[in-house]
Amino acid sequence: MEALIPVINKLQDVFNTVGADVIQLPQIAVVGTQSSGKSSVLESLVGRDLLPRGTGVVTRRPLILQLVHVDPGDARKNDDGGNEGEEWGKFLHTKSQIYTDFEEIRQEIENETERISGNNKGISDDPIHLKIFSPNVVNLTLVDLPGITKVPVGDQPQDIEVQIKDLILKHISNPNCIILAVTAANTDMATSEALKVAREVDPDGRRTLAVVTKLDLMDAGTDAMDVLMGRVIPVKLGLIGVVNRSQLDINNKKSVTDAIRDEHAFLQKKYPSLANRNGTKYLARTLNRLLMHHIRDCLPDLKTRINVLAAQYQSLLGSYGEPVEDQSATLLQLITKFATEYCNTIEGTAKYIETAELCGGARICYIFHETFGRTLESVDPLGGLSTIDILTAIRNATGPRPSLFVPEVSFELLVKKQVKRLEEPSLRCVELVHEEMQRIIQHCSNYSTQELQRFPKLHEAIVEVVTSLLRKRLPITNDMVHNLVAIELAYINTKHPDFADACGVMNNNIEEQRRNRMRELPAAVPRDKAPAAGPQGEQDGTGNWRGMLKKGEEAPGSGPGSPLRGVVNLLDVPAPVARKLSSREQRDCEVIERLIKSYFLIVRKNIQDSVPKAVMHFLVNHVKDSLQSELVGQLYKSGLLNDLLTESEDMAQRRKEAADMLQALQKASQVIAEIRETHLW
Repeated sequence: MEALIPVINKLQDVFNTVGADVIQLPQIAVVGTQSSGKSSVLESLVGRDLLPRGTGVVTRRPLILQLVHVDPGDARKNDDGGNEGEEWGKFLHTKSQIYTDFEEIRQEIENETERISGNNKGISDDPIHLKIFSPNVVNLTLVDLPGITKVPVGDQPQDIEVQIKDLILKHISNPNCIILAVTAANTDMATSEALKVAREVDPDGRRTLAVVTKLDLMDAGTDAMDVLMGRVIPVKLGLIGVVNRSQLDINNKKSVTDAIRDEHAFLQKKYPSLANRNGTKYLARTLNRLLMHHIRDCLPDLKTRINVLAAQYQSLLGSYGEPVEDQSATLLQLITKFATEYCNTIEGTAKYIETAELCGGARICYIFHETFGRTLESVDPLGGLSTIDILTAIRNATGPRPSLFVPEVSFELLVKKQVKRLEEPSLRCVELVHEEMQRIIQHCSNYSTQELQRFPKLHEAIVEVVTSLLRKRLPITNDMVHNLVAIELAYINTKHPDFADACGVMNNNIEEQRRNRMRELPAAVPRDKAPAAGPQGEQDGTGNWRGMLKKGEEAPGSGPGSPLRGVVNLLDVPAPVARKLSSREQRDCEVIERLIKSYFLIVRKNIQDSVPKAVMHFLVNHVKDSLQSELVGQLYKSGLLNDLLTESEDMAQRRKEAADMLQALQKASQVIAEIRETHLW
């Protein structure tokens, strides 16, 4: 069990070298108000004067203090080969330099504090790491924190109280940290800031140990018996009273050994019943025992966490790739990988399948059959054509002669106008597929070929080449789609099997309707005279020349040569007006409408089938087939190698940090693995 604390100290060293806060190691943090005796308690535990002392704010940076017990007489050799004293210290920031004079250690702490925090009371959260080797200490890891203060002094900022509190909470929030809450005996325990802060992060008190300092400075006639017995504020891990050296003792160079002896005498005299459960030596043993039990509980979780992090950093390092040695091979490999991933994304066989949205080939399929298909189906075959438009087209197609039959020219003109409306959605379909092909470039860069992120210039060059290839194919594909619509417009095939069938059905329907109308005529009117003009015909709005007269003028009779009662202005062009159509006009319009609808549906079906095929052949498949050769042809040149394979500035730095962290985690895992099972229980 004694071997556990050195293990944690080793882990602390390992992670301090890379400055990592990812692993929360067990340690003891000293918390208290300013000048409550925190640093004095630490010095008593070490047994030497090594911390800066004085009034006001002295500790202005966290000090991580590792106490390492060495056997008496364990000689340590310096670089010159000479033997040195039994106690020595080492700072992390001075690497292997060894300090045997504790006055030098104190000076170095002050210098290092001023280097970061300035020399006028400012504070910093950057810790100083100090390791003390001595036969007179127990194995402990302690963190000395700045004292809690309320009012800024010197060049301290106005929010100094908040800053210090945040700094303290940063250390004691670690669930693996034991909190040493230091309170002066000559203040009321109920006003203890240290216990208040400790309770914020440890409400159950499972990891808080209270230390009462300055027992010898209490007012005459008062004692700390109730406090030390836990009657005032109970603390689960207990309360331990200590007596520190006064400032006068320090000025007179009173040794820590003498101070501990005097402390023992004071406790025997003042608190004889509690003397064996108070004092610096009892505090050191208690802390050592607490820390060992705490480490024992934390170790399994710590081991798991280190292994998980090692796996994560291994993966991260793999994504950063190895430094480039053979540039030609690397470039060719990256180009080939990108081209393969691009094609696989279109085919749907990519390694990274998107789950949030459709992408690649799936989206192209969606564009063809959902977006484009629905758009075409929403196009009304007779959209933009009114009955009057159709009637006008029929009349215009007959010229000066009245027609006996519906002229075919009018059908062709109207159906071409409707078919032309299919061109715009077809071109929009090409545009959507082109946009998706562009998006696939970004998808491949982000998800599939992360190596490209290492080489921003190569990434830009690849994007430029693929974009250029897509841009080159776009007008060719558009021309083909134009041609598909133009082909349909070039020849209106009225002999198309589907169209002939539709015409046959339609003629039957029209014939059936005509027979029905004939049956409905009054029996008194002869059938061959039924459509003749007369007062009835005039009333119906008439389909003959009288319908061309200006509104309000009437013809006097129907006989030949009858003079008109009014004057006809022959220069007036008859404007299409909303009127009731004659039965023949209705029939003609119905015929044309049905023919247009029937033929339009045939053409729409063709376009819906041929446009996706044209887009696949001229754009998608062509880009897939020629992408690799295009990339190699434009990028695989000896003159471009150095430029294209230049890594981004921070990539090498990130790779180094990840490698250092991985090495630290592997070393930490090895350190923990060395612990035998007997040490755990």
